[in-house]
Amino acid sequence: MAISKRRTIGWVITLSVIVLVLNITMMVVWIVMTSGSREWSILAIGTVAFTLMMAATTVYVILSIKEMRVSQQQADFISSVTHELKTPLATLRLYLETLQMRDLPAEKREEFYRVMQRELKRLDDLISHLLEMRRLDDLGPDAEREDVPLHALIQQCAQRACAYHEKDPAVVHCDVPPLVLRAPRMALEMIFGNLLDNALKYSGDDAQVTVEAHALPGERVLVRITDNGCGIPRSAGRRVFRMFYRGKGDAARRRPGTGIGLYVVRTAVKMLKGRVSFRPRSDGPGTVFEVTLPGRAVR
Repeated sequence: MAISKRRTIGWVITLSVIVLVLNITMMVVWIVMTSGSREWSILAIGTVAFTLMMAATTVYVILSIKEMRVSQQQADFISSVTHELKTPLATLRLYLETLQMRDLPAEKREEFYRVMQRELKRLDDLISHLLEMRRLDDLGPDAEREDVPLHALIQQCAQRACAYHEKDPAVVHCDVPPLVLRAPRMALEMIFGNLLDNALKYSGDDAQVTVEAHALPGERVLVRITDNGCGIPRSAGRRVFRMFYRGKGDAARRRPGTGIGLYVVRTAVKMLKGRVSFRPRSDGPGTVFEVTLPGRAVR
C-alpha cells in the first residue's frame, strides 16, 4: 500500500501542444514562402503528419517514464515494509524459541520480555502509520473541513503521546492562544500526533516539549513544537520527510521507529496547502518544527 502521488502532467501536454502548433506554423510558412508550386500543400501535410507522430511519441515516452517511476516507488515501498515487518518478527521468534528451549534466570527472562515488548511496540507503530497513510488516501484534497480549536487539539494529542511513551503530561508545555485551524480533524491529529510522538521519543527520560502558536496575516496559523532531544542536523534537509528515512546517529538508531511519521506529516500538510519545516535549536540540543496551516484567531 502506498499513497498515490498523481501529479498532473497537464503542463507537459500543454507545452507540447504549444510547441507543436508553433512548429507546424513555422514549417508551413517556410514551405509556402520557398515553394512556388502546388507541391507545397503535399509537403505541408507530410510535415504536419510527421510532427504529430513525434509529438505522440514524446507524450507516450513521458507517460511511460512516469508509470515506471510509480511502479518503482510501489516496489520500494513493499520492500521497505517487508523489511520493517520481518525485523521485529525475527527478534520475537528468536527470543520466544530461546525462552522455550532454555531455563533462564529470572533477570534474563525479564530482559527478554522487555525486548519483546519493545519489538511489539515497533510493530504496532508500523501498523498504525500504515493505517494513517491509508486514511490520508481516503481523505484526499477535497475532504470536508471544519474549525478545530487548536489548544484542545494539542492537549488531546499530547495526552495520547505521553500515555504511549509513559511520560508525565506536564512535560508538554502548551502555550497556545485561542486559535482555530480550518481543516479535517483527522489530518490535524495525524500531523500533531506524529510531531509530538517524535518529540517525546527522541527527548529521552528528561523530555521537555513546548508547543507555541500564533496567527499570521492572511488567515494562517503558525505552530511551533520545540523539544530537547538528540536533534536533527540541518544537513539532513528534506530527507527527513522521506518515507522510511531514519537518522544515522546512534541516538536515533537506539530508539525504535518506522521512518513513516514525518512522511505522514509532510503529506498531510501539503494536502492542507500548508508548510512544514525544521531547524536545530539555537539554545541547546533539540529540534524545532514549524507548521503553517489555514486558520485564524478567535475573538
